[in-house]
Amino acid sequence: MRKNGLTDRYRRHLNYLRVSITDRCNLRCVYCVPGVPVPKLSHREILRYEEILRVIRVGIGLGVNKVRITGGEPLVRKGVTGFLGRLTAMDGLRDVSLTTNGVRLEENVDAIRAAGIRRINVSLDTLDPATYLRITRRDRFDRVWNGIMAAHRAGFDPIKINVVALGGINDDDMADLAGLTYDYPFHVRFIEYMPIGDVDPDHGRQIFGDDILERVGRFGTLTPVARQELDGPARRYRLAGARGEIGIIGAVSHHFCGQCNRLRLTASGRLRTCLLSDQEIDLIGPLRRGCSDSDLESIFIQAARRKQERHHLSEPWMAGVNDRMSAIGG
Repeated sequence: MRKNGLTDRYRRHLNYLRVSITDRCNLRCVYCVPGVPVPKLSHREILRYEEILRVIRVGIGLGVNKVRITGGEPLVRKGVTGFLGRLTAMDGLRDVSLTTNGVRLEENVDAIRAAGIRRINVSLDTLDPATYLRITRRDRFDRVWNGIMAAHRAGFDPIKINVVALGGINDDDMADLAGLTYDYPFHVRFIEYMPIGDVDPDHGRQIFGDDILERVGRFGTLTPVARQELDGPARRYRLAGARGEIGIIGAVSHHFCGQCNRLRLTASGRLRTCLLSDQEIDLIGPLRRGCSDSDLESIFIQAARRKQERHHLSEPWMAGVNDRMSAIGG
């Protein structure tokens, strides 16, 4: 196998694989799923844990050293903590992390830590329970907050709080969310709303990164934080005297495509070149037809070669992404 083999046409080395292990979720966030029932993948249509681990192992042989597990909501899948333990034990990975909506975090926090996970991202768009219900269509705020506190007590570091900025919905909550960084060493990351899937995207609700930064800056002086080797796309800042950090992810207005180092494996077994593009290559078919590891390597390399230079969501002619966020893996 060839180390550093995943270099795309624009000389970006792709060493980061985001892996969705399920399309199921116990919330119905307005920016993720439509208000009507959506079809779910059957069990046979979802990659088995053994298949996921094999794909990751092949990716490691090509230079992948960072993996994030997502969903849907990964903690709804049976056997997830055992899978995480097998994943963190794989040679060649420098970083393994988990993204969750936090609903089942408190009851699983000890098992997640025992599995070797040390870094988690938790989606929490507001500190107001009524607004939380409006966004998620579920009354689960207390469970999520209790899960975050349990993770904090257990020593997870950093705990990143992901906030999707929605104009007219949670924009008044930004100061309170930023204020969490005074009391806790959390990284609160404000993310531009991205029109993905059949959720009737309303571009009028978008708050772009510079505006988010200006609003948070009213709360106190923001000092830039130097980037580190395993950092993601967030522009990092710290409020004076705060224990934690503020992050701004401007995926639409200030795209970071030139530094993108990731591919995505969907729960349905597709290798996707970009969250904001519908391009993908089937893996589940070759896997179940008995393909070799060399065949899987070739699919990875093909995906790297297909990776586009940048997304086009900010272009007026671009309608959005057809698949749902819960199916792709956020």
